Amino acid sequence: MATSAVRAASSSRTLKQLLSELKAIRSSEGACAYSLASKYITEQYRRFETTEQQHCRAKEELQFTAQTYRCYLESLRKLKELNESYRGKGERSIRETADMVGFKLPHDPK
Repeated sequence: MATSAVRAASSSRTLKQLLSELKAIRSSEGACAYSLASKYITEQYRRFETTEQQHCRAKEELQFTAQTYRCYLESLRKLKELNESYRGKGERSIRETADMVGFKLPHDPK
C-alpha cells in the first residue's frame, strides 16, 4: 500500500511538472495548443490510472514517457533562454564582452 501511495505521489508530481513546462512555452505557441496538449496528457493519466489492487504496465510506461517529455520540454525552454541571452547582437564593446564571460577589466590608469 505504501508503494502505491509513493507511486501516485510521483505520478502526480510528474504530471504537475509536465503541465508547468507546457504552460511555460504557452506564450510562444498559443493558448489553443497548450489547452489541447494539457487536455490530452490529463486524459492519458486518467486512462492509465491504477488502484491498489491492480498493477498496470502501461501506467509505468506512461510515467516514463511523461518524465522523458517533461525533461525534453524543460531542456527546450532552457536552450531558448540561453540562445536569447547569448545570441549575436552585433559588435560588443570590450567591457560588455568581459562582463558577459565574467572577466573584470583592469582599471584605467587615467
